[in-house]
Amino acid sequence: MFKKFENLVDPYVAHAEQDRPPRRLWPFLWDYSQPFKGLFALTAFMSVVVAAIEIGLIWYMGRVVDLMSSGDPATVLADYGLELTLAAVFILTIRPLLQGLDVALLNNAILPQFGALVRWRAHKQVLRQSVGFFENDFAGRIANRIMQTPGSAGDAIFQVFDAITFSLAYLVGAVILLMGSDPRLALPLVVWFTLYALLLRWTMRRVGPASKAASDARSMTTGRVVDSYTNIHAVKLFAHNDTELAYAKEAIEFTRQTFAKEMRIFTTMDVMLVTLNGFLIVAVVGWGILLWSQGAASVGVVAAATALALRLSAMTGWIMWAVSTFFRALGVVAEGMETITEPIDLVDAADAKPLRLTEGEVVLENLSHHYGRGAGGLDNISLTIKPGEKIGLVGRSGAGKSSLVKLLLRFYDAEQGRILIDGQDIALVQQDSLRRVIGMVQQDSSLLHRSVRDNILYGAPDASDAAMIEAAKRAEAHEFILDLQDPQGRRGYDAHVGERGVKLSGGQRQRVTLARAILKNAPILVLDEATSALDSEVEAQIQETLYGVMEGKTVIAIAHRLSTIARMDRIIVLDDGHIVEDGTHDALLAKGGLYAGFWARQSGGFIGLDEGAE
Repeated sequence: MFKKFENLVDPYVAHAEQDRPPRRLWPFLWDYSQPFKGLFALTAFMSVVVAAIEIGLIWYMGRVVDLMSSGDPATVLADYGLELTLAAVFILTIRPLLQGLDVALLNNAILPQFGALVRWRAHKQVLRQSVGFFENDFAGRIANRIMQTPGSAGDAIFQVFDAITFSLAYLVGAVILLMGSDPRLALPLVVWFTLYALLLRWTMRRVGPASKAASDARSMTTGRVVDSYTNIHAVKLFAHNDTELAYAKEAIEFTRQTFAKEMRIFTTMDVMLVTLNGFLIVAVVGWGILLWSQGAASVGVVAAATALALRLSAMTGWIMWAVSTFFRALGVVAEGMETITEPIDLVDAADAKPLRLTEGEVVLENLSHHYGRGAGGLDNISLTIKPGEKIGLVGRSGAGKSSLVKLLLRFYDAEQGRILIDGQDIALVQQDSLRRVIGMVQQDSSLLHRSVRDNILYGAPDASDAAMIEAAKRAEAHEFILDLQDPQGRRGYDAHVGERGVKLSGGQRQRVTLARAILKNAPILVLDEATSALDSEVEAQIQETLYGVMEGKTVIAIAHRLSTIARMDRIIVLDDGHIVEDGTHDALLAKGGLYAGFWARQSGGFIGLDEGAE
């Protein structure tokens, strides 16, 4: 039975991706709620039905009191026995069925699916962001917003149907019930509701901003804590436990203060609510007794009014808390929207087509990119890399080498100029098709927290195990992989490597990423310090493998260890974002310029120059 409700809406139903999603709260929620519109309407209707039944029961209990007062028990039971029996049957059968339908619609048909839909679409939207988006924020904060927003959106939906719709219907029914008995009985209820609405308005105007501030603070704390955990090696290496604790404590204390301010609102609300509820009970019951004493109301009417006042008094705290939770949840959603609805600027052109790679020629035309700073990066670079040509890219740290690679992969859009592959502007082709034809081995060879098999097959998911193992052997990784075992007892290619591959050494990680690139077998190959983490013996073994992998490919190799690129067809020397030298290893040595100076000053094959960010 539950599955029927749980399958009413598919949370993964296809939807149109938006580069500029709604940035205001209600349009955002409306957009995400489209698959649930019919269910929302039915659930709202059922909430009204359930509230009407509850009001009806209170009215009927008053009628029962009046019936009991109308004569002797035998006469009453003879005249009204069938009615009372039917009422009992309704309470025991129809009422639970209707209540169960209402609860199943909300708890089983809506909440799990709505949370999954928001989480899925939000994650899908954020994954479409550029590399720059992730470089400018904490991964922990982004993840925190993605994870807490769906739960809060679900809380908001729950309160709408479980409390707000129900309570509004209940209140309207209560007014109708009291007016039906005596219009004057509704007067205290109207006065109480006016004061209650004012208190509600006072609370809501403060809860939303306070909840958003508290949510912001929690996300900041999560970001700082995750940053410490992610960089735990540096924390331990430099003995900075106390520094990290102080850094986290600052955020935790700020979170405590913002949460304390939020709780002050609820304490004030509770005290005022108790006072209002006292007024409701005294006014309705006292007014009912006064009318009874004047003969204007029956005992049953007074009993129903009393039960209603007590029920409303009991409900008000729940309603106020539910509405507060609703607005608090909206505050959390609003905070999460700062990440989820961030416009996506690096997108495929409207008429983008897949890249058609024919030869592998790469042309850079007047390429400039300064990351919006006006300096650094690349400045008016022009370069042609012929099909199958292998070039080495050399320069001081900060010269622009990594910037060139990021632009080639279209992690950023160039501020000026363009890059052509086989005559096609990469800004006008589909991004995924561009990256599929480029294989890359990075200096920072971080891995996914999955098995070795999963990490290598990332290069070619459809490859066979035999092809995967052959790639690992060519990368000199097969032997050490067979010896791996993780804490769960998984061995070899099934062993998990830990977050960012932390359970492997730097050299092991680099060999796994090299195996992944070998398996991908892309026609354009980018090597960014591909052997920097390897010892000399393993590097010597892999060098021959690398040159074999390069065969027939267009290659761009960044290296500080110049011996690794000496055999390249050409070496390009970058300095301060410009190409300052271009030629073979021997030609550049003979020239006696910057490259010759690098070569002369090397110790162990590395350029011993100032480091800096690129």
